[in-house]
Amino acid sequence: MYRGSSIVESFENVVEGFKVKIFRFGHVLVGIPTDIGPRILYLALEEDKDFNLFGVVPSFAVETPEGVWRIYGGHRLWTSPEAMPRSYSLDDKPVKIVVRDDEVVVEGNPEPHNSVQKRFVIRRGPDDYSVEVIHEITNIGRWSIEFACWALSVMRVNGFAIIPIKPKCVDEKCLLPDRSLALWPYTRLTDERFIMGENYLFVKQDPKIEKPFKIGAKANPNWASYYVDGFLFIKILRPEEALYPDFNSFVEVYTNNLILELETLSPLRKIEPGNMNRHVEIWKIAKIGPLTISEKDIEEKVTPIVNKIIKL
Repeated sequence: MYRGSSIVESFENVVEGFKVKIFRFGHVLVGIPTDIGPRILYLALEEDKDFNLFGVVPSFAVETPEGVWRIYGGHRLWTSPEAMPRSYSLDDKPVKIVVRDDEVVVEGNPEPHNSVQKRFVIRRGPDDYSVEVIHEITNIGRWSIEFACWALSVMRVNGFAIIPIKPKCVDEKCLLPDRSLALWPYTRLTDERFIMGENYLFVKQDPKIEKPFKIGAKANPNWASYYVDGFLFIKILRPEEALYPDFNSFVEVYTNNLILELETLSPLRKIEPGNMNRHVEIWKIAKIGPLTISEKDIEEKVTPIVNKIIKL
């Protein structure tokens, strides 16, 4: 995929009480907290600086053997499959942020109990309204470990997620299944936040419904999106013919009354000491005005944006 040159510009600010360094890639602003992480806590267009597409929720907390883990919000990196306490390793210490040529590297602290160290590499994307986010998890232990990179984005409330699940085989002679849906034990298919279309799955974020809901799927085509208040946030992936976690899902959506997480995963890989697992997302932001939960609207307003960015 083509990535043009860019000049990374930065300034410091405060987002919901967190000190952040904000970097500009084209027309996209990316805010990285300096005292926690590795995280991306702020994502906005330069012309709409006050509209953070990410949600910040410092009150959301989970008790772990290490202490109190806080979700904070924004974008983070975990290892999958999910497990306690491994997945909930505390990320409440300052991170290292380095500007290198036309990219920003955010390096987290070593997690000796998990034998991993995480980092982001953020670059300009295929156009001025996109960025490329590379997720890297290094095995810092003494023996091989198997895991997937798990990229989780806490989105602004009152929107809805979109997962495409178009059939790969369109011939009437097709005899084998080509789609699946992963359901968590607490997930109910009758949940009013879940809408199943012919070619798309929709999950609404509703601040009035506390009960959690989560699904996973092997998206087709290879993208997922979140719409809120006229803005569209798209993640474009590079899927591989490999085994993925959670019944072979590489897109997942979790929601409750406080958050909606738009999540993607890399394949499960066995990583030797000193080596790393990598997972790449292209983030595209578009201001598109009204969008309804309908297949017609998605095909007319979302699909052309996705197709254009993929071709660049």
